[in-house]
Amino acid sequence: MLRFIFSFIGGIFTLLTMGLIMGALTLGGVFYMYGQDLPTYETLARYQPKTISRIYSNEGQIIDEFAAERRLFTPAEEIPDLVKQAFISAEDKNFYTHGGYDPRGILAAIVEGVTSRGENLRGASTITQQVMKNFLLDGSTTLERKIKEIILATRIEGAMSKEQILELYLTEIDLGVRSFGVTAAARSYFNKPLSSLSPAEAAFLAVHPKAPYSYHPVRNRDAAIARRNFILREMFENGYLTQAELAEAMNDPLRTVQNGDFPSFQESLPPRDYFTDEIRRQLSQNFGEDEFFSGGLSIRATVDPELQVNAAHSLQRALEEYDRGTSIWRGTGKTIAEDQLGKEEQWRAALREVNVARDVDLETKWYPAVVLAVEENQLRLGIEDVVETEAEPFVVPRRDIEWMRGDFFENFTVGDVVHVRKMIADDDGSFIRWTLRQVPEVQGGFMAMDVNTGRVIAMQGGFSYQYSVFNRATQAQRQPGSSFKPFVYAAALDSGYSPATIVVDAPITINTPQGVWRPKNSSNQFYGPTPLRTGIERSRNLMTIRLAQEIGMDTVAQYAEKFGVYENMNQGLAASLGADETTLFKMVAAYAMFANGGERVEPTLVDRVQDRYGNTVYRHDQRICEDCQNAYIPEGFAPRIVSNRDRVMNEITAYQLTSMMRGVVERGTASSAINLPVPIAGKTGTTNDAKDVWFVGFSSNIVAGCYIGYDTPRTLGRSASGGGICGPVFNRFMGEAIKHYGAGPFTPPADCQFINIDRYSGARLPDGTSGENVIAECFRPGEEPLFGITFDGGFAMAGDLPLFDEVPRQGRQVTTSTGETATVGPKATFGTLSTGGLY
Repeated sequence: MLRFIFSFIGGIFTLLTMGLIMGALTLGGVFYMYGQDLPTYETLARYQPKTISRIYSNEGQIIDEFAAERRLFTPAEEIPDLVKQAFISAEDKNFYTHGGYDPRGILAAIVEGVTSRGENLRGASTITQQVMKNFLLDGSTTLERKIKEIILATRIEGAMSKEQILELYLTEIDLGVRSFGVTAAARSYFNKPLSSLSPAEAAFLAVHPKAPYSYHPVRNRDAAIARRNFILREMFENGYLTQAELAEAMNDPLRTVQNGDFPSFQESLPPRDYFTDEIRRQLSQNFGEDEFFSGGLSIRATVDPELQVNAAHSLQRALEEYDRGTSIWRGTGKTIAEDQLGKEEQWRAALREVNVARDVDLETKWYPAVVLAVEENQLRLGIEDVVETEAEPFVVPRRDIEWMRGDFFENFTVGDVVHVRKMIADDDGSFIRWTLRQVPEVQGGFMAMDVNTGRVIAMQGGFSYQYSVFNRATQAQRQPGSSFKPFVYAAALDSGYSPATIVVDAPITINTPQGVWRPKNSSNQFYGPTPLRTGIERSRNLMTIRLAQEIGMDTVAQYAEKFGVYENMNQGLAASLGADETTLFKMVAAYAMFANGGERVEPTLVDRVQDRYGNTVYRHDQRICEDCQNAYIPEGFAPRIVSNRDRVMNEITAYQLTSMMRGVVERGTASSAINLPVPIAGKTGTTNDAKDVWFVGFSSNIVAGCYIGYDTPRTLGRSASGGGICGPVFNRFMGEAIKHYGAGPFTPPADCQFINIDRYSGARLPDGTSGENVIAECFRPGEEPLFGITFDGGFAMAGDLPLFDEVPRQGRQVTTSTGETATVGPKATFGTLSTGGLY
């Protein structure tokens, strides 16, 4: 009997032993099988969480953010202990003692969930397991995934420190309101840095890991407070809070941004505009979209915030003035159903949902509004975000629509969504009335940059970014018209011509495959033989065509491509008048090379880009500062910066062209629009039928350009011109830019040989001669100007052609160097100068 008992016990023991061995082998086999294809530690070590890329102004202020996930990386050593303790108490109280998974924690979570009937739920997965799930595995709840999670957690605990694991967890975790990681969540919920969080606020962040969108502070307020208080008690039991701190935190009313208790961090940022969106577009191409939206880049923009606003307003004012001149009301094209207008809360809610521009603050802020009643002498409105008062009633009087065709009944119906702004007195800012506004149909672009560094200081790509994100400064391909002519003249000047060279201004007939082309001047007048200077000042088309024919369109194309205006320019003669399409961005950059003496400059919207660790991955300015490390530079001396830029044109040519373009501003097609206290050079441009109008100009240090036209090109009207519409935009902007950056004279090269020329006839005058017709032209050293030769491009001019006199034909009085007066002859005509040319 005893022997039987021992045999039975021995058998049971054997079975148990074999069972344990088989179980261990099976478990080992399962873990081996599932552990074969798991990610390695190196994968996690190389992991970089998706973090916000931020754009900073030149003053270091955040002006925009871009992110696939709103996350800010914060090293573990910079995360306050209070925040760490809140998450450890909520998710893994044994975090610092377990080896990756916590059997006791799993059992305790089960028991606590059962005894509390589901009120106090604690996660069974450790923080390490959650890191594995979030980083390396999918979010499924299968047994297979759980096994893999435990295997990885055990491995990672042996390869990384607890603080490194916690850093990954607190950076990666989704905490609701589209915010990832504790730093971004603290901004989103409380608009505070981590270091300023109270225990109650830290505990509230720790509410979210298990169910990020189930504890919203407004929609799920009671549940959020209950879960927060549970975490606070856990923090107290774990020794992280005192009794007094616990009591104070439990009584916290849960104040958040979502409740309106704190201003939103996003509200402190300016509305997204064309400048920062263009940075996004360019850097996404250079770095890739994934890196831009997820790489945590710190981007120092070149924008000057004050001048950016000024640029926007300057362009907007011109667009609105033109639009109101058409006398046509179009409105927004959006309406709200009348059954949503009965109560104020109804129309306000409906108006908030209407997608219209809300980023315009021209003169005063533009508000969306809805028409509540149309009357004979007024409109009654409901205005978004404004409370009606007796002093400022929501009505628009009849006199406000005198500029548009028709009356209220013809232009408005109840439910129409419109824009309005406050009209205020200039002297004291007092309210006058609400005035109707509309986003113009005509559009345009504006850009300004430093001529020496290429730093773009302002860019506006249309009337309103929220109305249209298409950036007309960089993306719109438009004909530059006569603003292209300086490149023809630059090619000619570098080919041996001078500002005093005579070119015939007379009709031309050209046979083309498309038929006979008869180009003409915009004035339909002809000057006959005329100096190049007058040709560019008065924007003479026929002179430009003849000049292009003389030097060859292949030469013109080479210059245009060298300056970056075109990549592959059409070599037909019409292209010399700006018939090919380009962008404002390219035109402004090319003009900068005239202004800086002929050196290549690459436009940039970004000074520097740093990665998430602070390493510089891009720097625009590649110039060499030889003395910047010298701490003993004598007083009154500055570090010497050596330019390593390529030269694209002769510096004397650049100065000659600049001098001629000063004449455009002082006497020519832009003279009525530009009035600034410093020397300005520039060129107007008006295309056929005035479908596009341009002005690009520069001071000694800033170049700026504007174009205006309909997105689908059509005429702006017979009276439209670059000087008349774009000139004032440039003038308004540069008036402020000069206050910020100053400006000086255009400095001639040391090698310039100055000779007095009669600017009407191109004749040489004695040294010391003065008079309104006398101009000192720069010539190359040793160059003896040729006078008495006319170039006609091979197109003959009729001898009986009636010519337009820019000045009276009788002789003109000038003062010589001795102080005496002398008479110079009349303007040259076809009969007084040779028709020969250098063909």
